[in-house]
Amino acid sequence: MFGPAQLLRLLHINRVLVRHGLDEIVFATHLFRPIGFLRHLLPWNWLPRHHLDLPRGARIRLALEDLGPIFVKFGQMLSTRRDLLPDDIALELAKLQDQVPPFPGDQAQAIVERAYGQPWQAAFDDFSFQPLASASIAQVHAARLRGGREVVVKVLRPGIEKVIRRDIELLFIIATLAQRYWKEGRRLRPVEVVAEYEKTIFDELDLIREAANASQLRHNFKDSPILYVPEVFWPETRRNVLVMERIYGIPVGDIAALRRRGVDMKKLSERGVVVFFTQVFRDSFFHADMHPGNIFVNAEDPDDPRYIAVDFGIIGTLSPTDQHYLAENFLAFFQRDYRRVAELHIESGWVPGETRVDEFESAIRTVSEPIFDRPLKDISFGGFLLTLFQTARRFNMEVQPQLVLLQKTLLNIEGLGRQLDPDLDLWKTAKPFLESWMRDRVGPWAVIKRIKYFIPRWADQTPDLPNLVYGLLRKANSGELAVQVQKQEMERLRRDLHRANRRNFHATVGAALIVSAALLLGLGIPQPTGFWPGSLLPWLLAGVGAGLLLGAWPKDVG
Repeated sequence: MFGPAQLLRLLHINRVLVRHGLDEIVFATHLFRPIGFLRHLLPWNWLPRHHLDLPRGARIRLALEDLGPIFVKFGQMLSTRRDLLPDDIALELAKLQDQVPPFPGDQAQAIVERAYGQPWQAAFDDFSFQPLASASIAQVHAARLRGGREVVVKVLRPGIEKVIRRDIELLFIIATLAQRYWKEGRRLRPVEVVAEYEKTIFDELDLIREAANASQLRHNFKDSPILYVPEVFWPETRRNVLVMERIYGIPVGDIAALRRRGVDMKKLSERGVVVFFTQVFRDSFFHADMHPGNIFVNAEDPDDPRYIAVDFGIIGTLSPTDQHYLAENFLAFFQRDYRRVAELHIESGWVPGETRVDEFESAIRTVSEPIFDRPLKDISFGGFLLTLFQTARRFNMEVQPQLVLLQKTLLNIEGLGRQLDPDLDLWKTAKPFLESWMRDRVGPWAVIKRIKYFIPRWADQTPDLPNLVYGLLRKANSGELAVQVQKQEMERLRRDLHRANRRNFHATVGAALIVSAALLLGLGIPQPTGFWPGSLLPWLLAGVGAGLLLGAWPKDVG
């Protein structure tokens, strides 16, 4: 299972876990709890270790930071999975910072030259050696295109794909073991969690994909007064090099700078909510990594502030069905219609169809009613989703990756909005939007819109309808349809006969063996000596015969 590279990496991981005192967490798991007392006999517990006075969540965070960028990003993803982790660990993992030392600027220039197949001067008038920012996957340099446009150049780290593949393989091995031996493994599906992470991180390695995401989001918010998305320069963009317009703005987390500029914080916070719900419900295409490091504010007009987004490696989408159920969930929750919330979870397939609605409704009411003792402006949408998912977990709700990304983004937006304006009433801002969206998709006008949407397709197919009808009638008249149906029936009959013959053969052999065993026992025929005990052969024959008979018995009988 483990190759030499994985084994060495695993030993390094074990050393890091031990250094941070995490062996106690390993031995506290269901698998190792019976031998947990052995932890005190291990040599490393005889020596003093650092960080043991810290909470377990802080120790896990520090260990992931020591293990390197891939584990840091995995921890960041896990921090959004409150269905998998206790709150104290999830909150600590949310503090993981994707900041790593930069690689040399001349290496970045060399990567650009290999990607272009020519010196960097052919594309740029200037290319800064000093990076503007450095993260685990890539780093960003300032540059100026031929012609004078100021841009930023995002360059993948050299050799990063090999490092990622090594650690992903190891994570799959660990997840496979966890799914096999951990009692919660089947429900929480750790292998699928790692597979989801693998897809996300390899998507981030393709900068053309990120450029396409940025281009789509820019199109969605073209001429928008509330969100600006930088322009992508496609001729200079490659799989490992992304060139975008350079933007200038105030980092949204720099509250002091925003206040010094006199920015209307109330308007800015409300616009953040509108940006989020527009992406989710109008476009079903949302920036899923909207932490403060990826958001800036254009404060040229402090009374009319505008958001600027960067870093489009992670994008979320929702199906029309998920959009509908999510909007209805929000509206039903704030109308305290808990039965409808329960029904929506079952109708959407988020919880098993056999779930009792009354029991689920009661559980939702138990966790939701205390929330309504507070003013609506103090109710957290993200907290509501988290509470709902944690409650649904008791009813075997399966992980919904698209909703996990949504919850993460909503928590970021909500936290950011209330940092800008502590009195932000997110429900007051969102409710009219959701109600308008539902009206557009339910009722007569929604039917008319759908008909208008499909009319061009129907019009394209209308000229072919006479030929299709004629062909169908001709086949029916000539018997071709009947022949096709009969061919399918004959194939199914052939398979059934094959299975029946096999069962008959097994039954005949099994019956013969049982009869032979009965004769051996009943007639007292001498049996082999040496290897076989005196009375073993008849029972062996009878057992094999019974097994053949049971194996031959049709599975759909009795």
